[in-house]
Amino acid sequence: MIETKEYSARRERVLKELHGAAAVVFSGEAGGHAPFNVDKHFFYLTGIQDEFGAAVLFDPSAEDPRRRIVLFLRPLNPELERWDGFRETISAALRKKSGFSSVMRAGSLPALLTAAAKRTKKLACLHQFAVYPAAVSPDVEAFRKVMERVPGVATIDQTALLPTLRASKSPAELKLMQQAVAATAAGYEAAMRLIKPGANESEIQYALESTYRQHGGNADGYESIVGCGLNGTVLHYRANDQVMTDGDLVVIDSAAAVGGYTADVTRTYPVNGKFSSEQREVYEIVLKALLAGIKFAKPGGRIHEIDAVTRDIINKAGFEDAYIHGAGHPIGLDVHEIPPDGLLREGMVITIEPGIYLPERQLGVRIEDDILITAKGSRNLTEGIVKTVNEIEAGMR
Repeated sequence: MIETKEYSARRERVLKELHGAAAVVFSGEAGGHAPFNVDKHFFYLTGIQDEFGAAVLFDPSAEDPRRRIVLFLRPLNPELERWDGFRETISAALRKKSGFSSVMRAGSLPALLTAAAKRTKKLACLHQFAVYPAAVSPDVEAFRKVMERVPGVATIDQTALLPTLRASKSPAELKLMQQAVAATAAGYEAAMRLIKPGANESEIQYALESTYRQHGGNADGYESIVGCGLNGTVLHYRANDQVMTDGDLVVIDSAAAVGGYTADVTRTYPVNGKFSSEQREVYEIVLKALLAGIKFAKPGGRIHEIDAVTRDIINKAGFEDAYIHGAGHPIGLDVHEIPPDGLLREGMVITIEPGIYLPERQLGVRIEDDILITAKGSRNLTEGIVKTVNEIEAGMR
């Protein structure tokens, strides 16, 4: 659990780093009856995940210190809330629980943002910029409307600020991620017991995800991949509905999330419990690449350098064209977090996940661990999920 004071400290840090510019972070909008997925920047700053149409305004120029960081929430709608859940009124209790000294309804945001723009003449973009022809990011959309009404206002690019702050995890964040890893490890242990010829990929997916819940995971980190044979060579295979065949490998890419923070793990298992000589050869190459990448991970390094280390091993083994993705990425609130500059910093958690994919042989191998960058090197958070050939074969027996 992350305490309210940590969220407050994050917001104060953003206010300071804006250097006098005003900014706003939106929670996102609901899409009919589909589950609401909160904007992760908003969640990082507030801990609130079930309020669509909400926003946080940063206004360093506000005379009243209580108005420099303001939370905006949708108006109450008693009839709608009988369907979707009751919401709190704005009160001292709500302000204390949220950590905001000022909470208002969303209808007040345009006036306060416009007033801030008049004073500061600078509006900072914090949401990631969209790629055309997608709709523009929500803060850019709001700023356009303000700038049509307030001459002389400039927009500045601060889109790297929140990814940079989110990159290094606090002790509370790391605790949640370690809990996610523990639930994930339990899921993989359960899955290994069920893998056998004739079992369906869907059975393995169900065993993974139900075990996550039983061991403290309160969500799946992402859509699980359970791909046997040819399916294991498809990077984003999602059907998970085929019968597993004797003699094939099954690639599992699945993980639990706790408190919004996800693990990200991949393991490859022989369906019949024993690697063939060909499978073992390919598997050992991928494992060697993974271990070399982990050894290279340290503060000051870069993800593309880890990629080069893993790729060199796989290329020299003759599988250059079979390694078709990057070696890894940061994780946290998102399974693919945005690296602010590619530089590895203490407190970051990254994946390292080399792979070899041979559709013509119906053989795919990927192994993925979650690596915490420490002051002097790194620590493998998912080391306890077995991955050597001997460990896997012994575990499946």
